[in-house]
Amino acid sequence: MVQAQADAAMANKDWFGAAQSYNRLYYRDSSDVGLQYNYAEASRLNFDIDLALRLYNKVALIDNGKKYPLTFFWIGQLLKNKGKYKDAKKWFTKFSKVKKKSTKFNFDYYIKRSLMEIEACDLAQLLINNPVGPKLEHLDTTINSKVSEYAAFEKDSTLYFSSLKNPSKKDANDVSFNKIYKSEMRKMKWQKVKALDTNINATYLHNANTCFSADYKQMIVSRCKAKNASEYTCELYLSNYVNNKWQPLERMPEPVNQKGVNTSQPSFGEVKGKPVLFFASNRAGGEGGLDIWYSFKNADGTFDSPVNAGKAVNTPDDEITPWYVNERHTLFFSSTYHKGLGGFDIFKSEFIKDSVFAEPQNAGYPINSSYNDIYYSVNKTRDRAYVSSNRVGSYFENKLNCCNDIYRFNIEPLNLPPTPIDTMALLTGQMKLLCPLTLYFHNDEPDPKTTRITTVKSYETTYNEYKVLVPQYMEEYPKGTEGEIKEKAANRVENFFADSVDAGMEDLRKFSNLLEKVLLKGETVKITMKGYCSPLASTDYNVNLAKRRISSLRNYFTETKNGWFVKYFNNQTPGEGKIIFEDVDIGELPASKVSDDLKDKRNSVYNPAAASERKIQIIAVSFGS
Repeated sequence: MVQAQADAAMANKDWFGAAQSYNRLYYRDSSDVGLQYNYAEASRLNFDIDLALRLYNKVALIDNGKKYPLTFFWIGQLLKNKGKYKDAKKWFTKFSKVKKKSTKFNFDYYIKRSLMEIEACDLAQLLINNPVGPKLEHLDTTINSKVSEYAAFEKDSTLYFSSLKNPSKKDANDVSFNKIYKSEMRKMKWQKVKALDTNINATYLHNANTCFSADYKQMIVSRCKAKNASEYTCELYLSNYVNNKWQPLERMPEPVNQKGVNTSQPSFGEVKGKPVLFFASNRAGGEGGLDIWYSFKNADGTFDSPVNAGKAVNTPDDEITPWYVNERHTLFFSSTYHKGLGGFDIFKSEFIKDSVFAEPQNAGYPINSSYNDIYYSVNKTRDRAYVSSNRVGSYFENKLNCCNDIYRFNIEPLNLPPTPIDTMALLTGQMKLLCPLTLYFHNDEPDPKTTRITTVKSYETTYNEYKVLVPQYMEEYPKGTEGEIKEKAANRVENFFADSVDAGMEDLRKFSNLLEKVLLKGETVKITMKGYCSPLASTDYNVNLAKRRISSLRNYFTETKNGWFVKYFNNQTPGEGKIIFEDVDIGELPASKVSDDLKDKRNSVYNPAAASERKIQIIAVSFGS
């Protein structure tokens, strides 16, 4: 009975109801991996992020991506939502290496997404370290409530916005049909909100997304019906301002609306000197999900056939809440697919010509957060922008991050050119994000049983030799165990090589690619390295071993790219790039809990905990003389 209720709720996209049913099933049998996964799915979709993370991690511990490979992807997404970008990147990387198998989901799509998310996690950290504009102002409780407020637009000190609240009820936070509200600013304070009259707000439909024509003689809004517990089908309705009053809304005819198609979130702009209506729609001919479309308005008030904003803007996921800034010829919109900080991010794309938009750029932090950031708009006087977000700090009713609030911030004058991107800062920032960059070795490598402090081997050689030993580790570490314990032991070995050894090599290659670009710009780069060892031999021996390992890293920079970096080692030529290597204290890790018994190789050599201590790091990178 409860299972049937859970299945029905999931089919209806009633994530709250599904989570409640799975919760009851979970308390009956918390060891069922399939149930853990389904409960995690419902919790994620119900915005119970912490619960979903705990459940996905339980699945990953036992299943390790075999039956439920998307577990890795969703752990990455949830960690990204929480702003834990380095941890999220590890899980996306882990998923990207899952071998393709016959599954019910679109495997190629998720692999492509995971590869993009790996880059997005790096970009997010760079954006946070290089904020744009001032801190956002969270509008007070006159405007915002514990339910969602969104789609704000300021005109002549009046704020129009959409909300699910009902001020006529005793509890202003009671959920009702969505309506469009307005509030006036007087003496620096927002006044009590008022719902627009029934000419605009239909009684038994959701009404949202106000937009006005340039002369403020026309208003277009969305009216929506529930499709299921989470989705809506919307159409656009238009009202004219006649005799100082908005006339009753009328459904816009074809080709703007299409029967049975979701058409929503209208916004007026001006392209090539003509008024244009932008909107989001899932109509045929798009790239997938909701796309951004636009339709030119003719002199007689009719609208041309809508045009898709193109593949640069639109993706297989949702692109929503368009807003066109005429002065910059730039479309602002939100997307979950383009590289962002998490959830929906706001992006901007310049209109080039002939219906072509440029590659979108992230609008930056703090405009964007790790949660959903949507409905970018600019006020009539063009000095302030608004966004809606469910970021930390918003007002929530039952659970964190359930609902959107309205925020605003000042913007630079639109008649001035935008601030150019500092490419050097981005490059050096990316290099710093890779540190500490950790590289791992097999026991007593390179060159075992010697006291030499240098080696002729490159780190890439030692890495390749280490990888050959993976089957041996997979056999030796689980030895003597059975059942679930043996499976977990094998998973630990597999995860160590994927998440640590391989990840380190990949980061080293990225580091060297970035280093090349920075050196070509004439920068001086100091690379600071530190070596560590497991406690299997005397301290003096370990010091020499650590020096050999650092020597192998120096050799990597000597050999990689056919020796391209060598000319920059302590280069003294003015105006050219320069590499300075710096070593710091090396030796045995402090307070190690790993076995140092040579006879117990299972724990002293093949144990992932022991292997994790056999490492060196690029602990820092600095720039300038």
